Amino acid sequence: MLHHSLLVPVVSLVLWTFVMWAWMYATRIPAIRSSGMALDPDLPRGEQMAQLPASVRWKADNYNHLLEMPTLFYAVAIVLALVSKNPDTDATLAWAYVALRVVHSLFQALVNKIEVRFALFNLSAIVLLVLAVRALLALI
Repeated sequence: MLHHSLLVPVVSLVLWTFVMWAWMYATRIPAIRSSGMALDPDLPRGEQMAQLPASVRWKADNYNHLLEMPTLFYAVAIVLALVSKNPDTDATLAWAYVALRVVHSLFQALVNKIEVRFALFNLSAIVLLVLAVRALLALI
């Protein structure tokens, strides 16, 4: 049986990633234009973007982060959507993961105090670990 309630957080986090993608370009393109930067494909990766203000780079950094650990969330949530023995609990945990990642994004994009960001990341990682263990237990 497919538990659709576990797929809504998956699609929500995908959509949030697109919000961060749009925010990244909404800040990056004006910063590039105002700096007069001429884009140079021969420079080492990241070197040119490092010249932009930190507050502009934070959005791009977070966008990249949303393409890292959340990929594990997508896989685990899809497995749980297929095999969960307690979909209400798993959906609550999935929403907790998404909420923590959104808060992490906002914090990184606006304030970027590393200690707080690290705590938010670790909380979300613990929730993801719990989801992964629950998926494994549902499978065995």
